[in-house]
Amino acid sequence: MERKSDGKTEPLTGATLFWLGSQIHAQTDGEGRFAIERSPAYQRLVVTLVGFRSDTLTVATGDDLRIFLENSNQLQEVTVTSTSTAVDRLNPIHTEIITTRALAKAACCNLSESFETNASVSVSYSDAVTGAKQIQLLGLAGNYVQINSENIPNIRGLNTTYGLNYIPGTWISSIDVAKGVGSVVNGYEGMTGAINVELAKPDGPEKLYLNGYVNSFGRGELNLNLAKKLTDRWSVGLLSHGSALRTRLDKNGDGFLDNPLYAQGNIVNRWKYQSDRWMSQFGVKALYEDRTGGQMDAGRDKPNVYEFGNTTKRIEVFSKTAQLFPKKPYKGLALIVNGVYHDASARFGRTPYAGTEKSLYSNLIYQNIIGDTRHTYKVGASFLLDDFRERWKDSTFRRQEVVPGIFGEYTYSLPDRITLVAGSRVDFHNLYGTRFTPRLHVLFHLPAETSLRIGGGKGWRVANPIAENYGMLVNSRTLEVMDRSFRPEESWNYGVSVNKQLHWFGRAANFAVDFYRTDFQNQLIVDMETMDRVRFYNLRGKSFANSFQAEVNVQPLPRTEVKLAYRWFDVWQTVFTPGGDLSLQQKMFVNRDRVLFNIGWSSDKFEKWKADVTWQWNGRRRIPSMTHSHDGSLQEVFAPAFSNINAQITKNFRTWALYVGGENLNNFTQKNPIVGANDPFGKSFDASMVWGPVIGRMVYAGFRYKIK
Repeated sequence: MERKSDGKTEPLTGATLFWLGSQIHAQTDGEGRFAIERSPAYQRLVVTLVGFRSDTLTVATGDDLRIFLENSNQLQEVTVTSTSTAVDRLNPIHTEIITTRALAKAACCNLSESFETNASVSVSYSDAVTGAKQIQLLGLAGNYVQINSENIPNIRGLNTTYGLNYIPGTWISSIDVAKGVGSVVNGYEGMTGAINVELAKPDGPEKLYLNGYVNSFGRGELNLNLAKKLTDRWSVGLLSHGSALRTRLDKNGDGFLDNPLYAQGNIVNRWKYQSDRWMSQFGVKALYEDRTGGQMDAGRDKPNVYEFGNTTKRIEVFSKTAQLFPKKPYKGLALIVNGVYHDASARFGRTPYAGTEKSLYSNLIYQNIIGDTRHTYKVGASFLLDDFRERWKDSTFRRQEVVPGIFGEYTYSLPDRITLVAGSRVDFHNLYGTRFTPRLHVLFHLPAETSLRIGGGKGWRVANPIAENYGMLVNSRTLEVMDRSFRPEESWNYGVSVNKQLHWFGRAANFAVDFYRTDFQNQLIVDMETMDRVRFYNLRGKSFANSFQAEVNVQPLPRTEVKLAYRWFDVWQTVFTPGGDLSLQQKMFVNRDRVLFNIGWSSDKFEKWKADVTWQWNGRRRIPSMTHSHDGSLQEVFAPAFSNINAQITKNFRTWALYVGGENLNNFTQKNPIVGANDPFGKSFDASMVWGPVIGRMVYAGFRYKIK
């Protein structure tokens, strides 16, 4: 039974009961009643139900029992507020949960700046002109990570270029970072991981949230979130964002803007309806951004000035509808529909680019049990329509993809022992034929509070070469397309992770270690090995990535959290040498080693004062050579290792919070990030050689105001 907040009780249908260590089990009926065979050999009765916390009881007699289960949603709220980050204990896919408490450790002005204290995801600028950012997970670019907003594919297609900048941090309620291939329910594109961003809800705990931010580079932001409960069933929310940077800075004296100038307006209006049997959310998102980079006089209509410009217009409509079964909480039917229109126009010096994307996505999901809640399944059908039109220089590219698909996923769960998820999907691509995607994940609960996860599977995607490689176009290199057509990128990913709960002098601690490998069957190679050109071609030979990470989280003192992590990448791909031969080489711009240390402290249980410091050490990485070898072989050039230090102090009041902080406080910058900056239209110009911070120390200040 379930005890409601008003004291009333409600029977639970479909709960599974079994004697621990046996195969004797039973299930509750429509009135919540059950009968189970007794045996003198077993006295521990396990009760489990999807959506509720499992319980284990010692039963010494055969008397009637009244068992109350606790709603897992209530339990999760307690867990989330206790720590900044956590690993989802019940998910067989290794998933880290980044909460609002972790996001508050830094300014987190947008999604790209929300991973400062996360060891798994790293973010960097792709070049020294455009301001485009890219993430890395398991040693590979964010193109191979499926990034969703509330389980709707979001940062993909033409939105890959600046999509990380288009989700303001104040809109985010939590971020789930899953390593390895994810669930087939969410699609086929997640090849190395999945990131799902949950936004503030219309019926959330804050009816008003106002945030303001300004930094020493001249960037300013204002965010306003509103939520209103209209009736018992209807609620409405508004998320709004405005930001701009209009200050022209050239601290390294190379004649180029250190940061591109930009102005962005971003808004979401969403509605929610909830009853006992139905839940629906729908709304609209709209965005406009204009940015200008290049030489200091860019945007002033002066001749012979190298200028980068990009204007993005994006509108999105979405709906999520679910049919609920109150007496059968394990059963459900959901439909997700999302439509996108994205328009981007850009110029790279004297070279124009224009791109439009029209996308329609839908996903129908049905879930139920087989016999009892130890055996659950999800089946469904998806549909994806992508219409891309791009123009680069004098060439026009058009591609229309129509991809209906079906999927199924089976889950076997024995609480506190094992959870197995096996799934597969079949997608029917109009251009690339029928494609099969299998995936498997297993979670073992071992003694001594240890969890072991093993998983693997296949993923594939269709690349967008220009939109995904803006940073490779800010140079004088010749763009060479070596294949008449590009095949879909395709890979297998498999890995293992161990998570163990520890106790540090009586205080909670956690240790995690994982290893993943990705093997490509095909990959779009972006080749900068030859000094005067960028080559695009299908993989010829091998391409793989190995990733290892060890992390410990501990609370050595009251109200103090410490994180220490080490990450190692070994990424290789087959490329052409300047002489035209194929060679397996370490991938460029990927540092093999990274160390992260974060310490957070609060003054009391109300966190009136908070302080956070993060130190990152990034090991050396291979970068393109700027000189030709005489024999046509590759010359290995490495960028040096460097460190970054970020810190923030926050003062919390009852409804207000004031914060000040800084990034790159040690003031490390890459020397001469733009090659040939004095002659941007010459043959040696190259702004795509960025491997470290382009601009130095930055300090910021801001406020948060909330009404519950």
